[in-house]
Amino acid sequence: MKIVFMGTPEFAVGALEKIIEAGHQVVSVVTQPDKPKGRGKELQMTPVKICAMAHAIPVFQPVKIKAPEAVKILREYEADIFVVAAFGQILSEEILAMPKYGCVNIHASLLPKYRGAGPIQWAIIDGEKKTGVTIMQMDKGLDTGDMLLQKEVEIDKRETGDSLHDKLAAAGAELIVEALPQIEAGKLTPRRQNDEESCYAKMLHKSMGKIDWNMPAEKLDCLIRGLLSWPGAYTVFRGKNLKIWEEEPVLPGELLAEPLEAEPGGIVRVEKDAFYVQCGDGILKVLSVQMEGKKRMSVRDFLLGYPMKPGEHLGG
Repeated sequence: MKIVFMGTPEFAVGALEKIIEAGHQVVSVVTQPDKPKGRGKELQMTPVKICAMAHAIPVFQPVKIKAPEAVKILREYEADIFVVAAFGQILSEEILAMPKYGCVNIHASLLPKYRGAGPIQWAIIDGEKKTGVTIMQMDKGLDTGDMLLQKEVEIDKRETGDSLHDKLAAAGAELIVEALPQIEAGKLTPRRQNDEESCYAKMLHKSMGKIDWNMPAEKLDCLIRGLLSWPGAYTVFRGKNLKIWEEEPVLPGELLAEPLEAEPGGIVRVEKDAFYVQCGDGILKVLSVQMEGKKRMSVRDFLLGYPMKPGEHLGG
């Protein structure tokens, strides 16, 4: 098929690679404009742009995809289909109706659940046991189009936002190359979404990472794993932010000795490679952290520079 591929972050790269490998003609890659990053504020290309350039595919980076001049360029490609994966801009109805087979989206959830910008992270935060990928025929709504194909992905017990991202990216890449020939042959039957079963996966913000130690340990565990590595979950220790990288809820009877009684946020036990924090319900065992202005390190190394005692308090 003659394809225009629209995507921006690392999540979309695997799909683009698989589409190219499958022998489809990618006439253009549309991605977000380069943005300044880092201390030097140097312009950084998007991961999808880097992939496209490696395959000598023309790249189009409109500031506004709905602008008349951008729409004109898209029309000139005369593509059979637009494949969209985490592009980052909303397509107009004019664009959606442009290709012969319309526009399809690789969405990282089992729609209608988790429509919106953060489906991967929210599936973990909410404690889901499974999620998946949906190939969806796009319409003017936010992830409301008819479903064409789905693939389930199990969420492992210690899954993080990062690891689930990679699993769903791989699943989406496989599913889109499975879907394209069936779309062309008219073999897929679109299924309408049940709006009553939908929920919105809102965009992540840095403020979400501030730990409320009044929460149950199991829910905090889901939050911390879901927000890894951005925006990350953090607390305050001795006046500075302390990012929690790795932890696990303590199982009943796991501690051989009775921990110190404390309010939520209190340190109830310190070992050579872990410290334990009282939560609203249960205890969290912390294994890897990052002090403000420092690198990530194991708790064993952290305690060498910041000796900690039961009775101290996290959270400010």
